[in-house]
Order: sequence, then structure tokens, then C-alpha cells
Amino acid sequence: MNENELTGLLESLRRMGSDDLNVEVKESATTLSRDVWETVSAFANTAGGIIVLGVSERAGFVPVANFETEKVLNQFVAGMGDAGGRGKLANPPKYTIERVELQGTVVLVITIEELDPSSKPCYVIERGAQGGSYKRIDDKDVPLSSTEVLALSSYERTSPSDRDAVPGTSAGDLDESLVDRTIERAYSLTPRAMRGAADKKTKMERLNFLDFRGNVTKAGLLVVGTYPQQFYPKLFIDVAVHAGTQKGMAGSLRFMDRTICEGTLGEMISDAVAAVAKNLRRTVTVQGISRIDSLEIPEEVLREAIANAVIHREYGNRFCGQSIAVDVFDDRIEVVNPGGLYGGKTRENLFDGSSRCRNATLVKLMSLVPLPDGAGSPAEGNGSGIPMMLDAMRAHGLAEPLFCPGFDRFKVVLYRAKVEQIDHGGDLIVAALKRNGELGTRELAECTGLTVSQVRTRVNALIAQGKLEPTAATTSRNRKYRLTGRAGQMR
Repeated sequence: MNENELTGLLESLRRMGSDDLNVEVKESATTLSRDVWETVSAFANTAGGIIVLGVSERAGFVPVANFETEKVLNQFVAGMGDAGGRGKLANPPKYTIERVELQGTVVLVITIEELDPSSKPCYVIERGAQGGSYKRIDDKDVPLSSTEVLALSSYERTSPSDRDAVPGTSAGDLDESLVDRTIERAYSLTPRAMRGAADKKTKMERLNFLDFRGNVTKAGLLVVGTYPQQFYPKLFIDVAVHAGTQKGMAGSLRFMDRTICEGTLGEMISDAVAAVAKNLRRTVTVQGISRIDSLEIPEEVLREAIANAVIHREYGNRFCGQSIAVDVFDDRIEVVNPGGLYGGKTRENLFDGSSRCRNATLVKLMSLVPLPDGAGSPAEGNGSGIPMMLDAMRAHGLAEPLFCPGFDRFKVVLYRAKVEQIDHGGDLIVAALKRNGELGTRELAECTGLTVSQVRTRVNALIAQGKLEPTAATTSRNRKYRLTGRAGQMR
């Protein structure tokens, strides 16, 4: 980065009056304070960013007097653990340091890279222990919650929690008829699993309804339990229908409709699909003498979104107090489940058709259990779900779904027919640029919840419409985007 580029960057911050999502300035005239390491942690855990040392935000983003460049640089290198001793961070990120002259003073521009998901989270070490881990929200470094830290720490591991024994349960808490039908299906679908299983208890252990001590497993209870919510009261799907496009828009009317979907996982999925479907518009087409009645959102898409939330949510004990939320608005449906991405899945490779399995035991059982509405297995396990959702929405002339992964939760947004026919991603990008001035591709992805690929597609379309313009050449690593005067004409 040269002086002109740094001056332009600081001028943008000066106009906004603060730091932003990806840039933080610190005075640090002679000594680095703890909040520098909090920012490093936040950038490493989120989407990377730039720290400028030797610049005062309070004075209007100008260099501080008597900035001791080399002394501060040496402190930073030592704090990152690159000076022969233990640093200030656990799981430190990669970084680069540039000395840039600014108004006659040499300041430090440090670029922090986002950690690979398998290396997150980055912790600040305090008094020999891990003192905290942070994420970046707007211009703030916000501590990660315990569930966020747990979700990041277990990113590469399948969860053993679905095989945990459920205290206080016995085989009598399972639906005997459903167990028998599942065992019968296992003989035809996975016959080797039943090889040598002479009695029912052994068969139930083979399928992991029971562990080897005869205890009911969490997966077994959830898939074939008589009433799983007796032991896990919050493991249900909460379907809420709202008036308008935001929660609480109808004043004292909190919900237009609400359904708490309980029972086995199969029953929950079926009931949730039905609860949403009854609140959607239907379209009727006539083909020859046949009348075809269909939902405004394809039912297979709705079912896939809800089934994925159920099957791939986190079932660890820290997450069992959280339900799955399905919110129906006038313009969209949002499905949110506890537990972020895992097993190598990222924003960028969500659509590659590969499958990752957090709850291996539960997924296997869900592929065998007969569902209450005869809709087939919700656990295909071949990675075809998201591509199917994209294709089905496009085929119905609908906006493609938005997939919004968070640290410890995952949200899918399905846009409804005839209410919102514009490209929502374009609106999200315009709104983000209105708030922040200039943003790069990765910054836009973080602000909007879109993938980098989705951002690029929409940015190119907005440039072609004359509503966006780039700030640098295509080959420049500093290329960002800003609004033109025509952006205000967007509906």
C-alpha cells in the first residue's frame, strides 16, 4: 500500500466518522494495548482486515506525534509469536506488515488474513491462559459466545453427541412399532447390519438405537422416541407466521399463526412443512383435463430446507436448549438452526455437491426410518440437496435461496413468489455500500450473507446497470466497489 492509497482509505473512514468492518486504526504511539490483539483475533475469526498503527481516530485519522515505528513493529512481531517467545495469541493468523509514509510519519499497515476454518478460533492469551476470542461486527470487536467458540472448535469433527446415552431413558421410551418397522427396512436396505443379530436388543444396538450398555442413544430417542421432548423440551421446530416483512410489524399482534412441531424428527419435519404450507399462496394450472395445485414455493424445496435444519443442526448438550426457528414473512421464509458449518464446508463450496455429516448416527437412522407422511428419506447424504433447491427455485421463476452461515447457526432464506421478484442479493449489496461507502468482494459477502460467487455475479450486473463502479483495476488486490448516482433509482 502506498501513501496515496492509505490517504484514500483514511479519508473514507473520516467521512464515515469511524473504523469499519475491515479497517481498524490504533494510536499505539509507543506501546501496543490489549485491544490490538482483540482486533487481530476478530479479523482472523471473521474475514480478515487491515490494522493501521500510528494513526489517531480521535484527531481525525491523522498520524500521531512521535510514533515509534520500529519499537511498535517489534512489539507486534513478538506478540504474534514470531520473535522466539510465546506470543499474545493462540492460533495466530498469517499477516504482512508494510511501512507507509503518511504526512511525514512512517506508520504501520498490517494486513491480517482470515484463518482457515479448521484453525479457528484465534484466542487472545491472558496471564498464560486463553483470555477470549472475538469476531468483527461493523467497527466493533465482539467476544464470541461459548456456543460460537464450541462450534468453531469442532468445525472439522463429526459430533459424537448423537450417540450419547440419554440419562433416565429406557427402551420403553421408544415407539416399539416404529422400531420394528425401521429394523424391517434395515434388512432390505442394509442387510449386513443385521448379520448375526439373533435378538431384538442386538438389532437395536446394531442400528444405534441403544449403546452397547443397553442405554437409549440421543439419535435413537429423536428418531423413534415416543415423545423425545420429555427429555429435551426445546428440541422442536417453532413455525411462526408474521404480518409484514419484519417481526412485530403488526403492533400488538405478535403472530398471525404459530405451530410448535414436536415428536420424532420425522414428525417434526412433516408437521413443519404442513404448518408453513397452509400459510403460503397456491397456484393452479390446467394441463389438458388435469388441474394442478402447487405451492408458491416448491414443496420439495421447503422440505429440504427444514430437513437439513433438523439433520445437520448441532445436538451437543450446549445447543439442546435451542429450537429450530421457521419464520414466515410476507416476502420470504427463514429457516434457522443451531450449529454453523462443519467438516470442510465453507461459504464458497456450499454448492459443490459434496456432503458433510455432522451427526453420522442420526443421519443413518433417518435414512432407514419410515416417515409419517410417506415422503421418503430426508437423509439422502449425497450432497444433492442444495443444487436441487437452486434448480427448483429457478424453474419456478423464483429468486435463488440465500444461504447464510454464521459462527454457531445457519440460516436459509426462501423468497416467496410474486411479492419479491427483484434480485435480493443486489438490494443487500446496495444497502451495504450505502452504510459503508466502499467495500471489496469479501467484505460484501460478510455484510450480506451472500457467497463470494454470488457477490461477484450481482456486482457485475450492478456495474452493467451503471449502479456500481469499481475503485481499481480488475487485477488490483485493493479493488473495491462504490455506488453511483443511479443506485438511488433501485426499487
